[in-house]
Amino acid sequence: MTVLGTRALGRATLARQLLLDHADLPVLDAVAHLGGLQAQEPQEPFVGLWSRLRAFDPAVLSDLLTGRRVVRTHLMRRTVHLLSADDALAWRARHDTMLRQRVLGTYRRELAGTDLDELAAAGRAVMADGEPRSMGELARALAGRWPQPGPRPLGEMLVAALIPMAQLPPRGLWRTKAGVRNAMLSSWLGREIDPPSPDASDPVGQELLRRYLAAYGPAASADLRAWCGLAGLPAAVDALREELVTFRDERGRVLLDLPGAPRPDPDTPAPVRFLPAFDNAILGYHDRTRIIDDAHRGLSVAGARVVLLDGRVSATWAVKDDTVTVTPLRSFTRADRNAVAEQGYALASFLSDNESHRVRIAEPSP
Repeated sequence: MTVLGTRALGRATLARQLLLDHADLPVLDAVAHLGGLQAQEPQEPFVGLWSRLRAFDPAVLSDLLTGRRVVRTHLMRRTVHLLSADDALAWRARHDTMLRQRVLGTYRRELAGTDLDELAAAGRAVMADGEPRSMGELARALAGRWPQPGPRPLGEMLVAALIPMAQLPPRGLWRTKAGVRNAMLSSWLGREIDPPSPDASDPVGQELLRRYLAAYGPAASADLRAWCGLAGLPAAVDALREELVTFRDERGRVLLDLPGAPRPDPDTPAPVRFLPAFDNAILGYHDRTRIIDDAHRGLSVAGARVVLLDGRVSATWAVKDDTVTVTPLRSFTRADRNAVAEQGYALASFLSDNESHRVRIAEPSP
């Protein structure tokens, strides 16, 4: 079985994540190809798409949100994702059990003894009037009947797990600050959620696996699980095994892949890319060493925005007073500094409507 080194896996990830070359894809197609973008920080997907698409116009993404072709909803890993409407409806039921388990993992004691099916039915009855509500408003509407859990556990179970919800605009629009207002996903999108499949071969899981490998492969089952939060999709993997190709990584793990997917030469030049907080190019793996050193792994879950240099996380970045400040995680050569500065100028311009091109490269982190 062919062994793929860290650099080869990193280049494959960059190619699949649209980070090796800016893609000439419509915004909706890019969101779908990536299997959604993590979006609990509402403005971060705009930077994620700017780093991936040629001539990205943020107004297009805002229009897709208001036009109900993309939607903000809890899904993979119980985190808020920006997904195509089609994917949200097709994938939501497959995630139901995981979403419940993840909320219970946080609030098991508070929700002990609560009939979750009964709670879900009561929540749907409240939301049936079509009025958008915050999590707190929905929890307070039911607190008289379920006083014991408290509003936070009650609200999180309802909004993040029991009732498929959409976070409505203006939340998530370009340069817009707005609180979370929820509506039932099927009501907002005007279509019902696809029902769970009785097929033991897990057809939705098969589609998730194909789509994951197209955007993240080659990857191990543990990486797939880290991306979606589901338990490895063993039935889907078994059903598709004959159409997949396999490799090993340097740790000996078996990696699955689509036979025709890009696997660039490890020496393919990789341009500087600025990634937003919680980008799935990093979080979408259990073993993230293809793109980030283990010593810096904590950055990926702490909400740090990072800079890729030669395909690896090599700096963090932040914006203050229209200035993009880059803090290296290692020493930069002169060529490194010039390449990072050039891309930083472009980012500063994007974020400021061409009013600022200011970039500062700080001293490396100790």
